[in-house]
Amino acid sequence: MRAAVLYTPGDIRLEDVAKPSPAPGEVLLRVAAVGVCGSDLPRMLTKGAHKMPIICGHEFSGHIEALGNGVTGFAEGDLCTVPPMLPCGVCDQCATGDFSRCRNYDYFGSRRDGAYAEWVVVPDANLMKAPAGTDPRAAAMVDPASIALHAIWKAGGVRMGSRGAVIGCGPIGLFAIQWMLLMGATEVVAIDVSAEKLAQAQQAGATHTFLAGETIPPGLLADIIVEAAGHPSSVNAAALLAAPGGHVVFIGIPVGDVTLHNKTFQHFLRQEVSLHGSWNSFGAPYPGPQWTVTLDKLASGALKWDFMISHELGLEDLPAMFDRLKSEKGMFFSKIMFRP
Repeated sequence: MRAAVLYTPGDIRLEDVAKPSPAPGEVLLRVAAVGVCGSDLPRMLTKGAHKMPIICGHEFSGHIEALGNGVTGFAEGDLCTVPPMLPCGVCDQCATGDFSRCRNYDYFGSRRDGAYAEWVVVPDANLMKAPAGTDPRAAAMVDPASIALHAIWKAGGVRMGSRGAVIGCGPIGLFAIQWMLLMGATEVVAIDVSAEKLAQAQQAGATHTFLAGETIPPGLLADIIVEAAGHPSSVNAAALLAAPGGHVVFIGIPVGDVTLHNKTFQHFLRQEVSLHGSWNSFGAPYPGPQWTVTLDKLASGALKWDFMISHELGLEDLPAMFDRLKSEKGMFFSKIMFRP
């Protein structure tokens, strides 16, 4: 089969590799759609993966082509989405259903071969059958949408009539805007460095948009803020945007150290703002309502997703696309989707 193999950061080769076969308890999935996660950029271009060579890609859907011995409840041809974490199931965090914090997990696309390929084998415990009529691209976007939902739930959810805010309007931020509105927020403030991404935020339903660095009127302080950019400036901006008693949840992954300015510290201290960390998207029973609710909302159309796809390409275009992402600074993209 064809696969995009990462040998070292920046060395991505489209190759013919052995087509995998499903072991007992596994299925062979023909990859229908696989998206580029923001975490794939440093993994593929600068930092590398947990092991190499490896086939990356963890936001994916596909059709079952073959079932291994012992697999029940699925049939050939079923469209499935795949929660990419394989929790160990025995550590203290798994014992409490906090699978996102598993201490000894496996993971598609970083610790085992993922879906930048024509086929991938998947344990049946990591299969979720999509409702009839679901677009494979929508099924491949459950991961980023569920990450946004997990974060909002970590921060206590959204009260009816409240105001939300999102800093960083990539796909996760765009889904966070929609979740807030679905939960009853009447206003959502969106902030980004890109005018193009703010235009997408408006498509997602944001009621107020600001370029990073613009002054936010005091009357637009938010009850819940999702920080999805991971830049030191956005971390400070998120905390300062919180209304008294508000909640800020951090999804973005900073590259360097983060300094909280004294003004920031004084604000969340004196206004009794709560700061939350959010990692991954999983709950109990695995993969949790984060995934089941998200798949349902994507399949039904309650969550809009197609406007986020900025590039839709064949697998043969993957190495060149990552070259562009590395060399063309300031290139606009939202969700890049490959169709192996």
